[in-house]
Amino acid sequence: MKKFFLYARKSTDVEDKQVLSIDAQLNELREFANRDGIIIVAELIEKQSAKTPGRPIFNAMLERIEAGEADGILAWHPDRLARNSVDGGRIIYMLDTGKIKTLKFPRSWFENTPQGKLMLHNDFGFSKYFVDSLSENTKRGLREKVRRGEFPGLAPIGYLNDYRAKRIIVDRERASLVQEVFARYASGKVTLDDLRHYFASQNVRSRHGKLLSRGGVTKIISNPIYYGHFRYAGEIYEGKHEAIISKQLFDQVQAVLKRRYKWSPNHTPVKQKPFLGLLHCATCGGAITAEVQKGHTYYRCTKKSRATVWCLQPYIREEDLNKEISDLLQPYSLRADWAEEMLARVKKEKQQNSQSARCVADQKRGEIEKINLRLQTLLDSFLDGIIDRETYVAEKAKGMSQKKSLEEQSNALLKGQADWLEPFQKWIITAKNAGEIAISGSLQEKRVLAGEIFGSNLVLDSKKARGHCLKPWSLLVESTKTGGMVRARGLEPPILAEPDPKSGVSANSTTRAVCFGGKRNYYGRFRFGGKPIRYGGKIKQLPPLRPTRLNRRARPDKSPGVRGQSRWDESAGALPFWRRRSGAGVTRHPSAGA
Repeated sequence: MKKFFLYARKSTDVEDKQVLSIDAQLNELREFANRDGIIIVAELIEKQSAKTPGRPIFNAMLERIEAGEADGILAWHPDRLARNSVDGGRIIYMLDTGKIKTLKFPRSWFENTPQGKLMLHNDFGFSKYFVDSLSENTKRGLREKVRRGEFPGLAPIGYLNDYRAKRIIVDRERASLVQEVFARYASGKVTLDDLRHYFASQNVRSRHGKLLSRGGVTKIISNPIYYGHFRYAGEIYEGKHEAIISKQLFDQVQAVLKRRYKWSPNHTPVKQKPFLGLLHCATCGGAITAEVQKGHTYYRCTKKSRATVWCLQPYIREEDLNKEISDLLQPYSLRADWAEEMLARVKKEKQQNSQSARCVADQKRGEIEKINLRLQTLLDSFLDGIIDRETYVAEKAKGMSQKKSLEEQSNALLKGQADWLEPFQKWIITAKNAGEIAISGSLQEKRVLAGEIFGSNLVLDSKKARGHCLKPWSLLVESTKTGGMVRARGLEPPILAEPDPKSGVSANSTTRAVCFGGKRNYYGRFRFGGKPIRYGGKIKQLPPLRPTRLNRRARPDKSPGVRGQSRWDESAGALPFWRRRSGAGVTRHPSAGA
């Protein structure tokens, strides 16, 4: 007697869908096997669609048949075995080679004959046609939903699927969470990892109960569904669902995403450099970059303007720059009592503006009611034949235009009652917290605050951060070290006039040495206290000068000078050459003779 595998399948692995499908198949097949005396070797149950090949239980069953464990398959219908050409062709080929002796179906006839294989082939073809037709019908229905502005998919975080109305609605419990996530990332103070942990703290995880990945968080904050549109088949459509955030906030988030680099699993973690993009060089105007050396972050000029300006600005360590930024921010703190009183006045002004706006809006609504009465009177006059059609159409268009204008004005008044006070209120709160941020805030918070106060006016000059603040921050300080204008670039010490030819001083050596307080060596450099510095740069702050030699021609006795001498005998008439300046340049001492 032949042995069979009992095979039952349903198209989904979701437990609450097609609940009775497997049980119904098993009961029918067991009764059919008992009635016909079929020996069942094993009952195989699979919960996967047969539209595409690759079902693990089905493939294992065919391998066991090839191994000789059974002679055939018992199934409810041929479409339970295959709905694709690959699996169907494989079964027919195994029938041709004799590896499968026969197939049994309670509701379909089959014999291992040419006619039976033809009928089986037709059943497989109809099964595939049913799947393809169902797919096309489903896609057509989804396209129709898209045209109507209905989102055709599973609702994302912040929305719920209304299965009765076939649309998505706002999840009131998680909508505020989505708004908070967008607001945090738009501020530029948090990263994707921070948002991941924030979602975890709010019990928002993936479908498998795991922490959301960076890609999952990026997908959420890049989804246009939250401002009223949705993406389907790569295109953006306008939706009819309620928006959770504004389009402006969504654009701000996309700008932050675009500004930051893409994360890769193989990417080495990069140490954060929060002050990048905040300052520029005071000498050449170049950008300030940062690099990590021996575990410490150093900021320096990029020196990209060497063709025009030779920049000599030194490095500055991040800890020192942090102290400089903190010192700059402290004067811009608003006293707490002042801030509270100003906020109270702002609140009072909001109430007054709200009352005024409502009064004006009521007046506008009264005018709208008058226009409605006028339009109704105009219609009655037209129906009674008092006025002709041309007059009626012209007057109606005029009245409708006035009505629309008044409605927009009324809505604008009610919606933006005190919008102009919101930026001022935000500034007061920021100024109130400025002192605390300057003292104990993080580097990123200081960077954001400095950007709000100084904009792009911060420069780095000789390891000092300077700049002039923007309005209204300038109202908080009357005179500070950063309140004035930034010194112009490229200022050099003045070059003296041509020396007296009788002085014996060369214009290419001593005059230049006088300007820089140093000495030119044979490499074409000046020497400051024994340390050579290349000439040609825009030197702003000169180091303390010290004499390096005596001027032989300046001594009255014509004796050679003493190299390295640092004290001068003024009683003997010997003056250092940098103290002997006149309108004509470098001169000789009067006692030096002709």
